[in-house]
Amino acid sequence: MKTLYLPANKENILRCADIIKSGGIVAFPTETVYGLGANAKDDNAIKKIFEAKGRPQDNPLILHIPYPEMAEELYSSVPESYYKLASVFFPGALTLIYYKSDSVSDVATAGQSTVALRMPDNEIALELLRAAQVPVAAPSANISGTPSPTKAEHVYNDMNGRIDAILDGGECKIGIESTVLSLIGTPTILRPGAVTKEMLAAVIGEVQLSKSILQPLGSGEEALSPGMKYKHYSPNAQVYAVYGNEHEIANKIAYHYDNFEKSGNRCVILSSEENSRFYGERKQIILGSRKKPEEFCKRLFSALRECDGYTTVLCETLQEHGAGLAFMNRLLRASGFKTL
Repeated sequence: MKTLYLPANKENILRCADIIKSGGIVAFPTETVYGLGANAKDDNAIKKIFEAKGRPQDNPLILHIPYPEMAEELYSSVPESYYKLASVFFPGALTLIYYKSDSVSDVATAGQSTVALRMPDNEIALELLRAAQVPVAAPSANISGTPSPTKAEHVYNDMNGRIDAILDGGECKIGIESTVLSLIGTPTILRPGAVTKEMLAAVIGEVQLSKSILQPLGSGEEALSPGMKYKHYSPNAQVYAVYGNEHEIANKIAYHYDNFEKSGNRCVILSSEENSRFYGERKQIILGSRKKPEEFCKRLFSALRECDGYTTVLCETLQEHGAGLAFMNRLLRASGFKTL
């Protein structure tokens, strides 16, 4: 298959909408990461997503919609909390889960009784969705298990020859996937993102955090949301999440770096601006300021892709609240929960 690499102008957006409507798959930018889109009403098209990504069939997909009202045909009924949240956060980096209607493909939901919906805050994505006029199933546009793509070139490296087209809309502004919130029972965050627990609670009241955000799923436990698998977002290197307070973490990382190097490993540090100078001549990639965890989030996946060629990655951890919680969720899954 020849993959078209297209600048995201109006003509190409319409061209890609036609590809989706005819059963093809297209990578497109959102504000979070690049998505790999197919017509969510076409089972054969959805299966192409799983094939292109090498994605396990038990991992459900998020459906992207052009306007909030499309939930009325995709949910079995629409809870009041959906409308409250949509009025504040749509379009935006929030995915909402509720019981699905009979019109929703079991292939897209991995056989589950629920469906995840989101309206992305990216004009290219919205123009594509409006032109396609169908819900678009769209996981991240990468090989399953590798770091999610935040640039079109990342998609090309993973998906060239596997998909019909890539719409190049530049770098994604947030850099990690959307917050996923289940609206069944007490609203529960299954995957943290740029929309935080505090932001959600200000609109609908009590919001819980799933235990699986910072620990692996239990044996036999169902993945209710994308990104809940044990290991995810991983480069071709072993990642370690290194814990410690702001003043001791640099010394701890330097110690482990030197020991790994003595054992024949090729190491790199994912560091903060504050601690960068303490690492001396050791190889490092700066993620941002520890005072701005959203910078760590935006840079993480791109930095992990830069780690190919190393054997060992040592990454600073952050406090687990706000954007720091989203960062730690991705880091722990990238490391397979290996910590130091």
